[in-house]
Amino acid sequence: MNINTLLPIVFALIALVTTVFWIWMLIDCATNANLDGTQKLIWVVIILFLHFLGGILYFAIARGSRPKAAGS
Repeated sequence: MNINTLLPIVFALIALVTTVFWIWMLIDCATNANLDGTQKLIWVVIILFLHFLGGILYFAIARGSRPKAAGS
C-alpha cells in the first residue's frame, strides 16, 4: 500500500472522528442540565459556527463543569 492510497483513508477517518465529536458536543450541550436556556443557546451557536473548534471549547470550558455522576 503506497502513500497515495493511504492518505485519503487517513483524512476520511480524521473527518469522521471530528464530525462524531462535533455532533456529540452539540447533543451534550443541548442536554446539559447545568446550563440555563441562554447559556445553551450561546454554546449551541458557538459549536455550530466554529464546528470542531467550538466543540473543543465547549468540552474544555462548559462540559468540564458538570458534576460527576453518582457511582463514578
